[in-house]
This record gives sequence, structure tokens and C-alpha cells, in this order.
Amino acid sequence: MMDSHFTLPPSKTSVTLALLCASLAIAGCNKTPAAAPPAHAPEVGVYTVTPQALPMSTELPGRTAAYQVAEVRPQVSGVILKRLFVEGADVAAGTSLYRIDPASYQAQYNSARAALNKAKANLLTSGPKVARYKELVAIEGVSRQDYDDAVAANEQGKADVEAAAAALEVANINLKYTNVYAPIGGRISRSSVTAGALVTASQAAALTTVQQLDPIYVDVTQSSTDMLRLKRELASGSLKKTGAGQAKVSLLLADGTRYAESGKLQFSDVSVDPGTGNVTLRALFPNPKGDLLPGMYVRAVLENGIDENAIVVPQQGVTRNQKGEATALVLNSEGKVEQRVLSTGATLGDKWLVTAGLVAGDRVIVEGLQKVKPGASATVARAFAATPAGAPAANAKSDH
Repeated sequence: MMDSHFTLPPSKTSVTLALLCASLAIAGCNKTPAAAPPAHAPEVGVYTVTPQALPMSTELPGRTAAYQVAEVRPQVSGVILKRLFVEGADVAAGTSLYRIDPASYQAQYNSARAALNKAKANLLTSGPKVARYKELVAIEGVSRQDYDDAVAANEQGKADVEAAAAALEVANINLKYTNVYAPIGGRISRSSVTAGALVTASQAAALTTVQQLDPIYVDVTQSSTDMLRLKRELASGSLKKTGAGQAKVSLLLADGTRYAESGKLQFSDVSVDPGTGNVTLRALFPNPKGDLLPGMYVRAVLENGIDENAIVVPQQGVTRNQKGEATALVLNSEGKVEQRVLSTGATLGDKWLVTAGLVAGDRVIVEGLQKVKPGASATVARAFAATPAGAPAANAKSDH
């Protein structure tokens, strides 16, 4: 018996399905994936750099010093009978401070006065005697020698009167010195002696000290390098003088508060300290209320001049890199972010003074710094204009 094998012809439906699958596979291989929509550039706030005229100043450390200082010492020796002032009080010039026992000086004065009277009395007889001898010598009534002796005695009598008068004046001065007076007006310190103490004329130790505090000096130091730089800037015209008069100085106290009165720069030292390389400057301040005392630590702010093209930027737009350099992110004309390394000077309120790294028209990013990095694109959502002081003022929203 023979085996029979049959092959069934494909059905119409099977052929159609096979063709459809092949078409879909070919279409899938040729299809390109759709591109992702472009990312939106982050929005930032920028501050447009605009040069402006700014008064430039230098802040220097210093200490206050009394306008006048007088150490009080006795000019005669003796025992202190009484102290006549209140320690720490203000005294006027000529105020009696101490009383030294005057007994011995009063006696010397009385003796000198008596000697003067004696000399004057002797002169009463020698003068007329010369007049009489002058007539007698003409008629040879007395010898020429007697006449000369009378004239000499009269001249000696006159000299004795002058010497006695001078001795009386010295005795009177010493008697007055038993009252010790304040040589100047000002604040008096504590007394180094009490009643009963023996003092000597012109002793080394002062009895007390009087310091004039109104006005008061402030001595500050400036490096010779800074002084030379300032002179060059004034000479070149990059800084303009504020006026022809003395430079004005303001004062910051140790607690950070500003002193109410302004002062004037008096002079700068004529030499540089070889140990520190600094020059001492002295300013004079009114001190009507006595708020400033000698030896206080202060910071003086000196007006240097006016920078006609100063550049300042908000502090929030300045950061530090890993090297510690001041940097800022700037949005260029193509909408790309650039990083600039800056040289900064003093702080002016909420702004930095920038001496290098930025030019007029630069747009410094001050808002949205965390959204961008150098080389990235950004758009301006908010623009700030330069203002003379305070925070930057916001302008209308920009279109780009």
C-alpha cells in the first residue's frame, strides 16, 4: 500500500497577513525618531554697568590724642596744705589746684621788701651829698677825691635799690608759686599727692595732668604705597580733588557708630616710619560733648577725591572662585554667559567698587545665578539700572 502525502495550497487570508507584516517591518526600519523639543533658556536678572562720579575715600585705623597736654609740677618746694580740685573734673586755665605752705616764702618776701626800703633810704642821703660836693669842689671846698667818692656812693645806692627791687620781685614770684595753677583748661586727671606731701621745685613726677579735649586730635597711619598711588591718581586726573581746602574726615567709633562731628586733615608726617612703612596723618575734630577721650581706637574715613568713571555692582552679583578671586557672570550680546575675574575695592553700601574686569554696558547677572554657568544661554527677565546709592532700581521687563 502506497503512502500518499498532500500539500495544501496557501489560503488567500494567510498570504494577505504575511504581506501586511512585511510592509510594517519595512516601514518601521525606515522611520526616523522625532527630535525632542528645544530646552527653554533660563531667565536671569541683570545689572547694566554704568560709570558714575563717586567720592572716593580711604578708611584708616587710628587713635585719639589730646589737643594739649600739660603736666603740672611745683615750681617751689614745700608741703602740700590742700588739694583744691575734683579729680576728673573740667578746670579752666588759671584755676588754683594745690596750696603749698607759704610761710617761708612770705618771710622771704617781707625780708626783700625791707631790704628795698633800706636801699631807698640810703639813696636819700647820697643824692643830696653829691649835689653839695659838686658846688664845693668848684671852689676847692672839698677835694676832688671826696667828690668822686660821693658820686660813686650815690651810684652804688641806686644799684642797691634796683637789686633790692629785683629780689623783692623774685620773692613775690616764689610766694605766688605756693598756689599751683592749671596752665591750660581741660580735663584734669587724678592727683599723685595728697595733703601733707613734701614736693620739690621742678620734680620729675607730675602732681597731676590737664588735657584739653575740645578740639581733639586723631592720629591715623597710611602706608606710603597708598599715599603714592593717591598722588599719582590725582596727578593723572583719574581722581579729582574735592576742593582747595583741607580734606574732610569722618570718624567711625570702636562700636561701629559714626561720630556726629566731621573733622579736617591737619598735616601728614614728613617722614616714613622705617619699621612699618607708614606715614602718620593727623586730623582735628570738634569734641564739644567730650565723647572722645585720649587713646580711643577709631577708624577715620578720609576723602581722597572724586572718581568720574567709577564702576559699582551689587554685592549679590559678585562671588568668589576656588582661588578666592572675585568673579561675576556677565551676559554678552549673544545671550551667552561669561565669567569675569574682578578687582574690587571698597564696599559702598550694598555694592562693590570694581576697579578692573568690567566696562560700561556690561550686563552682570544678579538674579538666577544658580540657573546658569559659563557658556550657557540665558534670557533677561529683569533689568536693574545703576543708582547712586542703595539697592539697584528695577526697570521694566526686557524682551530678550
